[in-house]
Amino acid sequence: MRIALLSYRSKAHCGGQGVYVRHLSRGLVELGHDVEVFSGQPYPEDLDPRVRLTEVPSLDLFREPDPFRRPHLRELTGPVDVLEYALTLTGAFAEPLTFSLRAARVLRHRAREFDVVHDNQSLGYGLLALLRRGVPLAVTVHHPISRDRAVDLAAASWRRRLSLRRWYSFVPMQARVARRVPVVLAVAGTSAADSVQDFELDPAQMHVVPLGVDTDLFAPAGRRVPGRLVAVASADRPLKGVVHLLDAVAKLRTDHDVELQLVSNLDPDGPTAHRIADLGLGDVVHVSSGLSDEGLAALIASAEVMCVPSLYEGFSLPTVEALSCGTPVVASRAGALPEVVGDDAVLVEPGDAEALAAAVRALLDRPDERARLGAAGRRRALERYSWTSVARATVDAYDDAITAAERRRTRRARADR
Repeated sequence: MRIALLSYRSKAHCGGQGVYVRHLSRGLVELGHDVEVFSGQPYPEDLDPRVRLTEVPSLDLFREPDPFRRPHLRELTGPVDVLEYALTLTGAFAEPLTFSLRAARVLRHRAREFDVVHDNQSLGYGLLALLRRGVPLAVTVHHPISRDRAVDLAAASWRRRLSLRRWYSFVPMQARVARRVPVVLAVAGTSAADSVQDFELDPAQMHVVPLGVDTDLFAPAGRRVPGRLVAVASADRPLKGVVHLLDAVAKLRTDHDVELQLVSNLDPDGPTAHRIADLGLGDVVHVSSGLSDEGLAALIASAEVMCVPSLYEGFSLPTVEALSCGTPVVASRAGALPEVVGDDAVLVEPGDAEALAAAVRALLDRPDERARLGAAGRRRALERYSWTSVARATVDAYDDAITAAERRRTRRARADR
């Protein structure tokens, strides 16, 4: 099968979407399929050499080290560039829309080279142009961004809410586009149900295909550092619940010698940094970002407990990576997390720092229970979460997308008679 995989940003360190593109594309070529990734910036850096990359350049207005930069006039080479800059000036996040428009333009003369086009949660209006031309199309919704918007608005001051509403103005577009696409992949049953509810989708559109993990890389690795906790939060946002974890660490350090290894793109002037300073945790909280896969796997495997304090997760790949490393997990009973971990982790109510501290304390005091949970988590990862099985299930969804496109073409042919 010839597959075009679209992703508006695909660097692995930008979060789970980049990891998804890299591993899914590799799993697909392992099964003998032909895969070409079409990506906006930041581009993926470590695709399988059998996977082709077509760069879809944007203005890259959020690039490091100068996010929210002002582009030079010579960079505005067409109407989509002007649209991207204009929307950004108004405070909107334009990348999903403008990437989809650029990708549709690139595929205008290449669509027949592919059996199916798979969009990784841009859900921009450009995809509708592909549908109108009869292109078989599937999309992945890791989780509806409406959930992020609700949590961010609830945590914001009234002054900030107006700008947040503008930033999230792309969400209604994603809902409208998702309703038009015949095949929507979700990474968990919970996130599928949330997408049906928030985006008003037909349950018949949904295909649940979980994310996978490299169980050879993310594996137990010998002795663990006493008192070490680890947490991974790709974004410094309220949805990740890190401030509640910091409150729990402050409680724990009164009776335990603990350290928190926090993997996050931390905003030095954001709420997490301020909470670390306010609680006086600078000596026990160590923040890192941009780790290699090997570095992340080693860090997770070195911890005695993995903490996942999120207020919502559509899946949570770091949680599965911890299970695969045999690292005991304490997670919030939120979103898809209970589905992901099953009975092989400790669950607490989201936002409850006291309960989180108590659960971690109990595990630190019971090495036998840590060993039991770690072994159970490792078994779960091996049995449920491999990228080969993910790729196979994704191809089944592609077959449904191709069938749906054939049906649309047949209906149009009959209507034209």
